[in-house]
Amino acid sequence: MLNNKVVLVTGGTGSFGKKFTEIVLSRYKPRKLIIFSRDELKQFEMQDQFGEDRYPNVRYFIGDVRDRDRLYRAFDGVDIVVHAAALKQVPAAEYNPGEAVKTNVLGAMNVIDAAIDCNIKKVIALSTDKAANPINLYGATKLCSDKLFIAGNNYSGPHGTRFSIVRYGNVMGSRGSVIPFFLKTRETGVLPITDPRMTRFWITLEQGVDFVLASLERMHGGEIFVPKIPSMRITDLARAIAPDCKTKIVGIRPGEKLHEIMVPEDDANHTVEYDKYFAILPTFHDWSTGEYLSKNGGKMCPDGFSYSSDTNTHWLTMDELRAMAGLDMEKEAKSAGTGD
Repeated sequence: MLNNKVVLVTGGTGSFGKKFTEIVLSRYKPRKLIIFSRDELKQFEMQDQFGEDRYPNVRYFIGDVRDRDRLYRAFDGVDIVVHAAALKQVPAAEYNPGEAVKTNVLGAMNVIDAAIDCNIKKVIALSTDKAANPINLYGATKLCSDKLFIAGNNYSGPHGTRFSIVRYGNVMGSRGSVIPFFLKTRETGVLPITDPRMTRFWITLEQGVDFVLASLERMHGGEIFVPKIPSMRITDLARAIAPDCKTKIVGIRPGEKLHEIMVPEDDANHTVEYDKYFAILPTFHDWSTGEYLSKNGGKMCPDGFSYSSDTNTHWLTMDELRAMAGLDMEKEAKSAGTGD
């Protein structure tokens, strides 16, 4: 799929971008893989692992998705774009709402316009479970971004650029996530727990990249792809990482939910279920749902269906959590970057 293609990933020095680069270079032979990000230090550090001396098809391109002109220059000659750049920290977005809008919403618009005008073939954008029925600004900006990317299919015109979304839950070990926080905090002997009832969807970086690559191959344009992934209880995770630590209930932070949802009930009537994932179909498209099902299989979800972390049928066991939070995960958490 990616052999002899020019692929660009925005936010390429972040946790996802680095894992995406590692997997793509090990499985495919892209003509060029462009790492687009705004941080020169992170690009310098990433070149230690993926230097142009060992990987002559890798390029590093400094730029910000807020800069429309820079995107036009970066997208010249590109076949596929994976959009991973975002401001994603919930408290930071609540305190700096304008900055989150500039990157997550206006940046998305810039990516869409540049992709269409530069004749990009496929664009897949990373979203989050927080974009489904959002209650915080980060989730609201990502919902707006999702809507913009889906609508991009309707005005790509003769350029034929196709846009789709991948939505998944918390990424294990990424910087700012709960695992590296617990690994660091357990040294104090007390782990802060926001609420003992809290549940979350859970996915590894490698699983996230695999799902993006699979979605790139299957996308028609306009779908929101949601993987079927396990849930975990925050209290179980705390016991798995630090069984000897005490816990302290500190209360839910502003903008947090008790449980996350990836397929809201209101989207059930245009969501298709497959063995390993869901596809939320766009409400405006140039093909019928029946035509989509006949080509791709799957079954429509029943009215009233929702895919939520507290009603999930797949839960991580303590052994699975311990394996995921083991020594290898500690090393990954220490080396993980951010998505900027």
